[in-house]
This record gives sequence, C-alpha cells and structure tokens, in this order.
Amino acid sequence: MNKYPKQFLGHDFLLESELALRLYSNIKDLPIIDYHCHLDPAEIALNKRFGNITQAWLGGDHYKWRLMRANGVAEEFITGNASDYDKFYEWARTVEDLVGSALYHWSHLELRRFLGYEKTLSRSTAAECYEHCNNIMQNPNFDVWNILSKFNVELLCTTDDPCDTLEWHRKTADSGISTTVLPTFRPGRLLAVSSGFAEYIDKLGEVGGIKVTDFNSLKAVISTRVEFFHQNGCRLADVPLEPPVYADCTDEEADVIFRKALAGKLEGSEEAKLRTAIFTTMGRMFAVKGWAMQLHINALRNNNAYMHAKVGNDAGYDSILDTPLALPLNGLLNSLARGGDLPKTILYSLNPNDDDIIGTIAGNFQSGPMRGKMQHGAAWWFNDTKTGMEKQMQSLANTGMLARFVGMLTDSRSFLSYVRHEYFRRIMANHLANYVMRGEFPDDFNKLSEIASGIAYYNAKEYFGF
Repeated sequence: MNKYPKQFLGHDFLLESELALRLYSNIKDLPIIDYHCHLDPAEIALNKRFGNITQAWLGGDHYKWRLMRANGVAEEFITGNASDYDKFYEWARTVEDLVGSALYHWSHLELRRFLGYEKTLSRSTAAECYEHCNNIMQNPNFDVWNILSKFNVELLCTTDDPCDTLEWHRKTADSGISTTVLPTFRPGRLLAVSSGFAEYIDKLGEVGGIKVTDFNSLKAVISTRVEFFHQNGCRLADVPLEPPVYADCTDEEADVIFRKALAGKLEGSEEAKLRTAIFTTMGRMFAVKGWAMQLHINALRNNNAYMHAKVGNDAGYDSILDTPLALPLNGLLNSLARGGDLPKTILYSLNPNDDDIIGTIAGNFQSGPMRGKMQHGAAWWFNDTKTGMEKQMQSLANTGMLARFVGMLTDSRSFLSYVRHEYFRRIMANHLANYVMRGEFPDDFNKLSEIASGIAYYNAKEYFGF
C-alpha cells in the first residue's frame, strides 16, 4: 500500500473522491464576491505596491502574529522594529511546525498561487523564498489592482465607520479598476454607549451636519449617514454585538437614557435599553434601503491589557466569548420583524457552540418571497479552518438550507488572502460530494454542481443584488 497517497497541495488537495474533484473543477474559476473584508480602501484607490513580501504578508496579520508568539518569537519580530527579513525569517521558522493548521495551507497557497514559489517554507528555505518573492514583486504588474484581477475578484466590500468620508471609494469608482469596491456601514462605535460615546456622537454630528442633543437628532444623523453611504454604493451593514443584549425601550425612554449616556451617567439596565433602541433604529433604516445586515457576535477583544497598551487594536489579543445568545438575539430580530422592518440578515458567531442556535434563530425569521433571507454566516475568524467550515456547513444543513448559503468571505486585511476562497471551495465541494459517497444524496452531478456554484458565487450575487 502506498503510504503517501496524496501530494501536498496537489490537484486533489482536500478532495477525497473523483466526484469532489469534478465538482471543484466546475466551480474553481468562478469570480469572487468578497462581501466582507478589512482591506484599506486608500490602498486600493492608490493601487499600492509593496516593497517586499513581509510588507504584503505579515503587516497587520494577527492570525500569523498569534502563532509566532506561541512559537516563542519575541515581539520585536512581530510588531516591533526588527528588519523585514528578520520578521519573515521568524514566520518561516514558525510555519514549518504548523502541522494541521489552516495557516500552513493558506501560507503555501499564497506562495504558490500568486508568487510562484513551489517549495515549502521553513528556516532553511527562508532566504531563498524571501529573495524569490521580492524579485517577483519588482514586476511592474505586482500591484493591488493586478492582485485582485489575478484572483478574479469581481466585487469586494470594505468595512467603514459611519463617520467615514468614503473619498477613497469615490476615487476607486472613477479609476478604471476591474474590481468593484463598495463600502459597508459598520456602526460599532454607535453601540459602544459607555466608552467615549459623547466624543464619538459629537464627531458623527459634525460629519452629518446635525447637532446631536437628543434621541430624535441621533436618529436624524444616522439616517443622513445611511443615505450618504447608500448614495456611495453601500448595500451592507456590519453590526458587532459584543455582547448581544436586548431590553424593550420606547423612544421616550431612549431619549432620557441617551442624554444620560452623553453625560456618562448610565445606570443598571440603561445601557442594554439604549443599545437596543439604537440597533432597532438602524435596522429599520437598513430594511428601507434593502441592505443586508450582518451581525457579528461573541467576540471578546483586547484581552491582554498590557499588550493592548503597547501595540493597540487588532494585534492578536482577541478570543471567543461565551455569553448567552438565544434570548437577546431572538429579541432583537423579533423587535424588527413585528413591525415588518427586519432586513435580510447574516448571523455570525465567533463561538462554534452557537452554530445550531444561530441556525434555529435564522429559521424563526425566514420569509418569502426571498430565498434564504436569514443566513447562517460563514465560519468566522478562529473558525475559518477546515474543521470549522465543515462544522458550519453541516450545522446549516441540519437546521436550514445549505443550498441557499451565500458562501465565503475573506474577513482579511491582506490582499493575498484570496486563496481562502480556493480553500473554501475545495472543502465545500468535498463536503457536498461526501453526501453522495455516503449514500445520503443521489449521484446527480448536475444538481450538485448547481448547488456548489450557488454557494461559491451565484447565491451571493442574487442575495446582495450585485
């Protein structure tokens, strides 16, 4: 018996049957709709070029930073002032031992698919790989626009604060880039009612041209910003619920509580009431505009206070939160649904234990004629691994309709991360094929191919109206 039946990253990588290989071959070249990412719109508008592989690969990548710390790498080589080569070497020294990790797969897919480096990365190949990649990056075509074109990215949505001017999106729209770049309305700071709230509301009012002194003027300025985003192509909101809370609140109560929040004097349940009132206000506006509302739930951020003070946000010190979900999330969605104001909604939880809960909550609020109005979102952040993706898809199949799933997103700050769509498409094709291989679904290639193509591309295009 052949002890090594598969070649690393071979044509059948992650594909366990001929049927899986056929399905993947049928979807692998479909365009990418990346409806949620954290790419910098200025870097897109300016068609950024990277000086070397470290700048393109390690800057801001907290996925890699966490593993480097786990490997004993000093912070100087992660977020510090070490040379770019030394930082790259420390990642190479780390990646060679990442057996079983999605980061091992992603890293080598990125090196092969875009940079043409076919060897495995390790401390012994670090210098050669660094030189090879940097030589490739000197090519005049190695810029952001060509990276997006290479990966066949049809459309991407950045993540933007309501105060953003969206100037870079407008410049991109007039630039001739082949990828459509749209903003996403992310009102996380509007819901952070106990931390720097008054200062943020002052800034929002200034940008929106409305002096915000009460709840009615808050609603007016939010409406103004939603309209501004809509006029600039926005069709999605991204609302972090950290943690999810729900408490009934009338507009009269919200006005009293909002004034107290501006003075920094919230008490007891008032924070939950005000967050609920702001959430439902925004949700109704999203529904009127026909936007999709993404809810990101159960992330616990910036847990290492010492390191947060040194290196700031999004540096790899976040983790899964385990707050109760069913009661507050059902309450929030029901508060919109009972008035006919629930927008199409995508639910993500960072806690994989919430998968079936999310699936059953989504089922509570499905309604025609739209197919899959309520979505159990893609495996997110710590869960966008092989096992995490498989678990999310199986939970969705168990509690809803896998065939209506809007598929993968990058949720990334790296332009090279589009190999994650290949990774997902291979896993998804294999997942679908396994239902047939186990005798759980007919061997109907046309139907399976239709489902796989929908999940890979067409469902998202229909759902978002792109």
